[in-house]
Amino acid sequence: MPTHILVAGGGIGGLATALALSRGGHRVDVFEQAAAFAEIGAGIQIGPNVTRRLRQLGLDQSLDAIAARPEALVVQSAGSGAELARLQLGDAMRQRYGAPYLCVHRADLHSLLLDAVLAQGAGTLVTDARIAQVEMSDDLVCVSSSGARAWEGEALVGADGLWSVVRQRLESPSAAEPPRITGHTAWRGLVAQAELPQALRRRRIDVWLGPRLHVVAYPVRGGDWLNVVVIAESAPAGDARDWDQASSLVALQQATGRSGRALQALLEAMPSWRAWTLCDRAPLASAADMAHERIALVGDAAHPMVPYLAQGAGMAIEDAAALAEALGDGGAADVPAAFARYAEARWQRNATVQARARRNGQVFHATGPMRLGRDLALRTLGARLLDQPWLYGG
Repeated sequence: MPTHILVAGGGIGGLATALALSRGGHRVDVFEQAAAFAEIGAGIQIGPNVTRRLRQLGLDQSLDAIAARPEALVVQSAGSGAELARLQLGDAMRQRYGAPYLCVHRADLHSLLLDAVLAQGAGTLVTDARIAQVEMSDDLVCVSSSGARAWEGEALVGADGLWSVVRQRLESPSAAEPPRITGHTAWRGLVAQAELPQALRRRRIDVWLGPRLHVVAYPVRGGDWLNVVVIAESAPAGDARDWDQASSLVALQQATGRSGRALQALLEAMPSWRAWTLCDRAPLASAADMAHERIALVGDAAHPMVPYLAQGAGMAIEDAAALAEALGDGGAADVPAAFARYAEARWQRNATVQARARRNGQVFHATGPMRLGRDLALRTLGARLLDQPWLYGG
């Protein structure tokens, strides 16, 4: 008999989990706190480790239709604009890892996953369902929301993000601890490339490194749009729970200072900016941080991370595939053991990505002698430093 699984959260991680599990023959009901299944935000990078998993979920053709294929990753100085290092992507990445390095708009990937889940037809999608309470017995898990609504299933997956309610039901010392506010703020801008002067258009991923800040720009939506993100060590941008706030170029410049002329021209070309405060948690300490009995976590609910390795969504998608692989076609009685196998298989990799993302933030934002050493290493070793075989090949 198929297992009846509840998924709290209808973002990228939740829908990827629902798709992976339903393709395994299970009934999956997804609960989204918003009034509709939709995604906001801007671009995300998905490395070969992620595109490989999306292909396994049957999404390779759909992904091709929405993705941009950057030709290279180029690191530069935010002040002078001088190139520090370059990594070829495109065909070189596909040949090395058997899958491409792509850039997509978050909403496009979310829509792709939603369509695939609907096509599976193996469960129910429920909106306006903010999970407030979770109860568990030996055989069942029950979740309830406002309006005296409740649902039960044989397993529960928490894909409810940074401020996860499901997380609090784990038997883990850190389960009830709040996320850490990092002291870093991110601004994002999005613009149609056709609206930009030719010199500002991008077919590659550009990264500019400066003291206590860095900037990333890359194409999305088949290359028709450009996504720009500025991350700086600055005062939190409002309520940490409200990650999508209107901002301005003036506010950005007050927090980051003025960059070199070429980069400044790109920032000034953005029609608008949105800001949010970056939060994370300490790297996972054990498998108990990801699963307990009939409850498992995926993505930010388990391991929120700073974006300095571009793997937040990627790790959620890896989690989804791994969870489905651990459960296989097992029934309800197999859930606790399957969830334990999943957590044991995933926690160390996720912890490593969390830790390296934090370390990258220190390197990206370096000042003084550390900054000089970083730039020298990038000029000397170049692609060897930028490539991540342990990550992309995993």
